[in-house]
Amino acid sequence: MQATSKTILFISGSFISHYSWNNWRVFFEENGYITNAPAWPYRNDSAEILRKRHPDADIASITLLQLLDYYEGIANSFPEQPVLIGHSLGGLIVQVLLNRGVGAAGIVINSVPPRGVMTFTFSYLSFIVRHLGFLTSIKTTYLLSFSGWRHFVTNGMPIADQKKSYNTMAVPESRLVARDCFSRTAKIDFKKAHVPLLFVAGNEDWIIPASLNYFNYKKYSHKKSVTAYKEFKKNNHFVFTKPSEMAITTYIQIWLLNLHIN
Repeated sequence: MQATSKTILFISGSFISHYSWNNWRVFFEENGYITNAPAWPYRNDSAEILRKRHPDADIASITLLQLLDYYEGIANSFPEQPVLIGHSLGGLIVQVLLNRGVGAAGIVINSVPPRGVMTFTFSYLSFIVRHLGFLTSIKTTYLLSFSGWRHFVTNGMPIADQKKSYNTMAVPESRLVARDCFSRTAKIDFKKAHVPLLFVAGNEDWIIPASLNYFNYKKYSHKKSVTAYKEFKKNNHFVFTKPSEMAITTYIQIWLLNLHIN
């Protein structure tokens, strides 16, 4: 099945501003694509402003189902079905939307897995327990501390880059969305035919380990559907800084071009 769309819809994940896609948009637009990177509801401000609003009851009220319907509406508003590119929880949104029949192709980067796909890696379980916050109110947002950002999101990066990325990209998040990842809303029919789907993983990702991405990828079992997997070395969860983003965007562009050719 070919992906002929020249429209890309970027879908952000938890904790990271939609402005993180800016360099990706420039890259793909220079290569002939029309790109869109809408914010989640109530998050259409800079990271600094959103952190000043924390705790934010509006952001705290967001659910996974709301996000799925929101992005499906955006995708269906374009003249053609777009290529969906999602990071982290945005990757889960891409997977569910493709399962709904939305999108010309999908690329999921360090993707949160659908319901039932798990790992018992300590770093993953530690992050999930903190994010879900079972003993805290769902009426207030959760803001990852700089210490948590350094440890889980930008591990291995120079401290100056960690501080800069936190100041410009870190945003408060809804606990409801995280808990919904374990609900029926996040369920996938892995046997169903789907448009081309590429999994991208980083071997130094401490939130979504590469092994979990690969397990997720292997769950798709429709023989005639295109499913691919690519692991990048020395890559953590944060893929919005050079040289990581250049390596990944270039690989994605070539993968999409091959879909056109084939």
